[in-house]
Amino acid sequence: MKRAIRLLVVFLAAGMGLSSCQQNVPSYRLSDLQGLWQEINTEHFVRFTTEKSEEEILPPFFYGREWDEGDDVYEEDLKPYGNGWFKYQFQSTGDLKEIHLMDNGGAEIPKIYVVSKLTGTELEYYDKERKQLTFSFERITERSSE
Repeated sequence: MKRAIRLLVVFLAAGMGLSSCQQNVPSYRLSDLQGLWQEINTEHFVRFTTEKSEEEILPPFFYGREWDEGDDVYEEDLKPYGNGWFKYQFQSTGDLKEIHLMDNGGAEIPKIYVVSKLTGTELEYYDKERKQLTFSFERITERSSE
């Protein structure tokens, strides 16, 4: 009987430990990511749109755009679905996959990021393979949306 009680206590403690670990997993919303962001202290912009790609997979891919006004490249300069455009896939755990689209021959360049901060005004993510590459953005609201 004592042994059964000890086992029960061990299982309960293990279960509580596992449930507390699950609470530390971040949970982000796609709607918080979508919109216009400016990288802090730069003229680099990224827009995560609500426009879905035609691929029928879950989670779905959406389209995004990025440009650098410091290089005299503006959003209106980008050709649809070419240089400066990317498809992105986002999961609530913060996994962010971008596939950059290229004009030359339809090449697609994958990039994998992990979102470490996402609020109504701040976005931060890092390169999954090279964690030291971190990008910090602030939400921009004074420009026209998609």
